[in-house]
Amino acid sequence: MTIDGLGQHGDGVGRFGDRPVFVPGTAPGDRVRIAFTEPRGDGLAARALELLESGDGRAEPPCPHFPECGGCRMQHLRPDVLAGWQRERVATAMARRGRGTLSVGEVVSVPRNSRRRATFAARRGRGSLFLGFNEEGTHRIVDMAACHVLRPAIIALLPALRGALFDLLEEGAPADVHVAELDDGLDVLVIAEREPDLPVLDRLAALAADADLARIGWRRARGGRPVGPVEPVANRRPGILRLGGVPVVIPPGGFLQATAEGEAILGTAVSEATAAATARGGRIADLFSGTGAFALPLATAGAVVTAVDGDSASIGALSAAANGHGLAPRLAATVRDLDSDPLTPEELAPFEAVVFDPPRAGARSQAAALAESAVPVVVAISCNPASFARDARLLIDGGYACTGVTPVDQFLWSGHLELAAVFRRHR
Repeated sequence: MTIDGLGQHGDGVGRFGDRPVFVPGTAPGDRVRIAFTEPRGDGLAARALELLESGDGRAEPPCPHFPECGGCRMQHLRPDVLAGWQRERVATAMARRGRGTLSVGEVVSVPRNSRRRATFAARRGRGSLFLGFNEEGTHRIVDMAACHVLRPAIIALLPALRGALFDLLEEGAPADVHVAELDDGLDVLVIAEREPDLPVLDRLAALAADADLARIGWRRARGGRPVGPVEPVANRRPGILRLGGVPVVIPPGGFLQATAEGEAILGTAVSEATAAATARGGRIADLFSGTGAFALPLATAGAVVTAVDGDSASIGALSAAANGHGLAPRLAATVRDLDSDPLTPEELAPFEAVVFDPPRAGARSQAAALAESAVPVVVAISCNPASFARDARLLIDGGYACTGVTPVDQFLWSGHLELAAVFRRHR
């Protein structure tokens, strides 16, 4: 079979009669010998048995863990082919919502080895500790020795983490380890089923000192999901990230944009779209604000900002940072679940611009309320083209025009895509 293109999830697509065939790990132009596996939608899934001839869409994967590691599943694609597919995903998602083609800009990619946060899977074997990302579609952990995505400091921590976790976990016991590189060092959070006793806490404290970590904490898990609060083990430094030049103490395991470079690209899109309102000290709402990646730069530039998020720890960190930096008169932060209790059109009326950056599920309720509002400018940040298309359709049907979309590839060689879109009310 010859692979003609890429499907919605990045699999190569060929044809069997009039039916599409989806073949993971293949590139446009590849000629492959395949075995059919199961039906998929209106087509068939297959696996590649042998690459007979490489297509012009194929590149040499740089990582020794490819293709087993599920962290990057698209290293075999030429960069321009991958970027074209990413742009097409946004256009296709909008077309499926009945809104045709948007003005989608060129994909902006972050550099290699720039990702500053990751959650690793860990499991103790009989004589070793496996630490890395899961193989796609399985629970098998690919024990990482190298990575072309993560920042070097995170990769360099892995041997010390293996040694500590081998001492702490029982054989066969799983754990997740969240690692983030902040401005004052690495922040580590271990999420595991067991209750940490004194020897566990002592071993983690020793790891923090030996590896010069900023912080390390422990959180209980039940059924594979975190439960209860984070138990601080060693706070050697506060855990600071500067957002808009303002130092923010990030909650342990808290959300931050995957890369500083991606955050800067998205921040530029926000600041340019809201420049007129900011210049006259206008009111701007930052919804799903987190710890203030957009709110703090806007307030620092002169806007009067209302930041809203459902996570109390993030809002607490943002409030403390604003108060400590003299921004309290221009930045108010509020805890509110915007999915169940969105800002109403009446509450939105005073704002000259609104920025919203929801989780992958999107912001259906808040987008519907915005569509009924009179807010002149809305900037939507999204990490999911499908939920973005749904929310964008609500805004467009409500009288907004989308004046541009900037796709940002800050999850290199994966199917994830960040984007910033600007909407202006025209009726």
